[in-house]
Parts: sequence; structure tokens; C-alpha cells
Amino acid sequence: MNKIQTPGAHTILGHPDSLFVLFFTEMWERFSYYGMRALLVLFLVTTAAKGGWGWSRADATALYGWYTGLVYLTPILGGYIADKILGSRRSVVLGGFIIAAGHACLLFDTPAMFYTGLGLVVAGTGLFKPNISAIVGQLYTKDNEGGRDGGYTLFYMGVNSGAFFGILLCGYIGEKISWPMGFGLAGAFMILGAIQFYFGQGIFGEIGLAKSQQSGTVVAEEEAAPHIVADRLKAICVFSFFTIFFWFAFEQAGGSMTIFASDYTDRALVGTSGMLFKIVNSLMTVIPTIILSWLLIKLFAGTAKRYLLSNALLVLCIGLIWALVIWMLQREFALDQSSVPATWFGVLNSFFLVILAPMFSKMWEKYWNPSGPVKFGVGLILLGLGFAALSYGASSIPAGAKTASVGMVFLIAAYFFHTMGELCISPVGLSYISKLAPPRLLGLMFGVWFLNTAIANKLAGFSGSYIDHISETYSLSVFFLIFTLIPIAAGLVLMMLNKWMEKKMHGIH
Repeated sequence: MNKIQTPGAHTILGHPDSLFVLFFTEMWERFSYYGMRALLVLFLVTTAAKGGWGWSRADATALYGWYTGLVYLTPILGGYIADKILGSRRSVVLGGFIIAAGHACLLFDTPAMFYTGLGLVVAGTGLFKPNISAIVGQLYTKDNEGGRDGGYTLFYMGVNSGAFFGILLCGYIGEKISWPMGFGLAGAFMILGAIQFYFGQGIFGEIGLAKSQQSGTVVAEEEAAPHIVADRLKAICVFSFFTIFFWFAFEQAGGSMTIFASDYTDRALVGTSGMLFKIVNSLMTVIPTIILSWLLIKLFAGTAKRYLLSNALLVLCIGLIWALVIWMLQREFALDQSSVPATWFGVLNSFFLVILAPMFSKMWEKYWNPSGPVKFGVGLILLGLGFAALSYGASSIPAGAKTASVGMVFLIAAYFFHTMGELCISPVGLSYISKLAPPRLLGLMFGVWFLNTAIANKLAGFSGSYIDHISETYSLSVFFLIFTLIPIAAGLVLMMLNKWMEKKMHGIH
């Protein structure tokens, strides 16, 4: 068996140390991805006088759609390459370095280097993304199967911790200081994360190795009958298909919702409101940093003797986070008048997730644990409710208006509902794939999951590019109403397929 954690061995929150090596590796990759993504549309639409490229909103959101779509398209190839040739671990390392090279290209403010950088990030993510998720699933066997869902929830908190700090710090530096510096910061953490994983990968034993690297002592898990495997693969495809309806709306966060925050939301802070925001922002920033520092201390205590260099790089990364956080907060407190950066609203999703994830985990465990299709349906409906809040908030904006001053509460409410929806879908979906897919197809099936995410991201950019056309022809409220109705309808359809899906899963709950 692929056992790497012996009874009585050091654990963190009841899970193997190795999970938190993956937690931090994924965190730095998501830091780089979301940090750059937060800047992309704003950089493209900002005038040349302010350091941007002066693109139209339609062109900027269209490129955003192509980029994010391709980022999630390549994992199906990356999963196949890992399953057949490289193995998961070598794929993660190689992918991380390719992503870092892509971010380095973005430091050079020329079109050729910019597009080269985007291409490298796309290629590297294809190798990195499905295979690190596959390694998480392989940490759990029949001996510790009960911890799988909780393990993926913790791993997903790592995803969102990276998104939180990436959007917060890269977004702030890009908007306030320099676009290239914002892009460069994203790449710096990615390369440190890739090196940290490389030097710490021995903790996984033979998990994630290519067949040519294995010692021959690993016992393959018994596979279910062919017709059961076929049915379970069909269930994975259905789950993956319905994520299109979720992510095509959710990913408006990097496009139309960022535009709404920038041009239609009252972000000015003066006097008491300014000081209140600074205090809230400080608490929102410092508390997650303390939590991450505590996790690092626990990981250091259990693994430093065996993997000192890997742990030292993690200490360096967290130290840099603390330095940047303190610098940013001191700079903000020194200003008499301030405004909320448009990119700041993007951190709400990650902040809410870190707060709500333990509650959802406890709810599934103790109070209400419906089947996967029902959880997915609830998630889609919650997402629609978030856009309903935006649609209502935008109802006072006249058709064709280019600016407005809508209260921030509607964006905050939208991100709150979106986060609850995400908790019902993304970590749940990752866990179901690791349960339903046979080990020989694990990387490929994660690739299928991300393929549908790619389609959704392309649709997000395509639909988001119509924000001006729809808001001029009808209203901005109607534009957000589209993203209210489609996810809710998809959620109801999936709930109606619940009985059929349960049969296809053959006892997997």
C-alpha cells in the first residue's frame, strides 16, 4: 500500500505532515495565479498614461477568458503525461518552474514577453494543477479513508490562502506601486514554492512516482469490476459538466465583478469610515497570517530534521508575507484619506472560505451530509443568490452609465454567497474524483474536471465581454440577472438527477 504515515507518527490536525507540504506548495502556486489574475484585466484597461495598455473592456475580458480557459484546459494533457510518463511528483516540480518562468516574462513590459509569459503559465499549470490534487487523494488509503474529505477541505484552504494573499499583495502593489512589480511578486513566490516541494518530496515515499522510479514494493489497489468503473467515470463526467454552470458565473470575479468594483462601487473612505476599513483590513490580513505561521511551526516541528532546506524555504516565504503585510498596513495607516482598492474585494472570497470551511466540514460530518448531486445543486443555487444581490444593487444604475457609486454591501454579499456555493462544489468535487476514479486514471480524471473548468472560464470571459453591450441595451442589473438564473436552473436539474447519480456511483457517498 502507499502508506507514508505510520500509527503514532506526527500529525497536524489529525492529518499526515505530508498533506501540509502539499498545502503550502499549492498555496504558493495559487498565490502566483490569483495575484496575476487580479491585475490582468485592470492592467489591460488602464490608460497608457497610468502604465496600462488602454484596451477596451470587451477586449480585456475576452483575453482574460482565453487565458483562464487555457489554464484549465491543459491539465487534461498534464494528467495524461503524469499517468503515463513522468509521474505526479516530477510533473508538479516541472510545472512549478515553468509557471515561475512565465511570471518572470511578465516583468518585461512588452507584448512579446507578455504573451510568452501567459503561454508559459498555461503550460506549467497543465502539469502542476491536476497532479498535486491527485497526490492528495493518494495520501488516504483504506486505513485512513475517513480523513479524505477533511484532507481535501484543508488542502482547499491552502488554495484559498494563496488566493487571499496573492490578490491582496500583488493587487495592492500592482495598483498602488507598479504593474511589473505586482506581476513579479507572483513569480517570486512560485519559484520558492517549487523549490520547497522539490526538497521536501521525500516525505511522500513512493506516492506520485512514475512506474520506472518505483521500487516494486508498492501494492496496487484492487480495482472494481469494469462495469462499476465505467459507471463511476460517467458520474465524474456529469459532476464535471455541471461545474461549467458554476465556474462560468463564479469567474466573473476577475472580469465583470472587478469592473463593477472599479467603476460602479463607492470605494471612497474618509474620516471614521476610513479608519474602520483600515482596522478591519488589518484584522482580515493579520489573522490568516497568524494561522499560517502556526501551521508552519507545526510542520517544522515534525519534519525539519528530515527536510531542513524545504522547511527553511517555507520560513522564508512566510517571513516575506509578514514583511509585505506589515509594510502595506503601515503605508495605509499613514494616509489621511484612502479608498478601497478594486482588487481588494477579490480577497473576500478567500477570507470567507477560511472562516466558513470548518463550519461546513462540521455540518457535513454531524448535521447534514447529503449526496454529492444535492451538495452541487445547493452550491449552484447559492451562487445564483450572490448574483441576485448584485443585480438588485445595480438596479438603480441607468442603462449605459459608465460610472456609479453603489454601496459596497452588495459586492460583499455576493462574495459571501459565492463562497458558500464554492464550498459545496469544489472541495467536494475533488474528493469525489479521488473516490470514484481508479488509481491508473486518477491524473486523467482530474484533467477532465479541469477541462470543464476551462470551458467555463472561456465562457466567463466571453459572457463578461458583453457587459457594456447588455448594460447599454438593457441595464447592468439585467447583465447580473443572467448569472442569477442560469446557475439556479442548473442546480435544480442536478438535484433531479440525484437518484440516477447515486446508482452510477455504486455505494460511494
